[in-house]
Amino acid sequence: MSTLYVSPDAPVWMHVGAQALLVAHVGGGTLGMMSGAVAIVARKGEWLHRAAGKVFFVSMLAMAAVGAGVAPFLSDGQRVNTVAGIMTLYMVATAWAAARRERIEVGYFDIAGFVIAVLVAAAGAVFAIQASQSPTGTIDDSPPQSFYMFMTIGTIAALSDLSVILRGGLSGAQRIARHLWRMCVALFIATGSFFLGQQKFLPEFMVGTPLQFAPVLLPIAVLAFWLLRVLLTRWYDAGAPTPALATK
Repeated sequence: MSTLYVSPDAPVWMHVGAQALLVAHVGGGTLGMMSGAVAIVARKGEWLHRAAGKVFFVSMLAMAAVGAGVAPFLSDGQRVNTVAGIMTLYMVATAWAAARRERIEVGYFDIAGFVIAVLVAAAGAVFAIQASQSPTGTIDDSPPQSFYMFMTIGTIAALSDLSVILRGGLSGAQRIARHLWRMCVALFIATGSFFLGQQKFLPEFMVGTPLQFAPVLLPIAVLAFWLLRVLLTRWYDAGAPTPALATK
């Protein structure tokens, strides 16, 4: 198991800090998965959805920030977790921004998001190549396939950001779709990291069964449903409540 090593002779504050980071990461991830599940099933735009969304936003930021910041310093290095943490931060932040604004006007935040998405995709490609050329076929015990997801999602996100920039903004159903797919992907990363990446913490009866994969696939199934409903029907145009994370 990867650990953040702190020397027994280190000051007390370093030990306390390491434990606090662990609590923030595990607690944030757990709370994020729970609140995310509530947000995707709650009626969009109502108080439960907004409350769950706020908890999801804060808890996922804590989980991803700690994961991305600490992963390079773990006992065996975890570049896949560094990329996953940065991508999750990007997804949650841009989804939150899309929910809070009636119209996305292109600014520094949106341009910075595009740059981050490009870098995530590029990092995934570089690490995948390095892993494939490594004598062990891995990097930090992660095979090339571990980085394909970041290449794919990063490329899609970058193209989406570029489209918004070139169009000069985004509003209406397209804005809601942007919010939905980015939040669901962030939840997908969190559930996948736990249920597939931390199997040792699962009950034995779950491992290798549909019960292990159902929580990972649920965000994708919900995402498909809502994208079809938002983009291919008049649900949003008919005055359906905006699935925003924050009250105006």
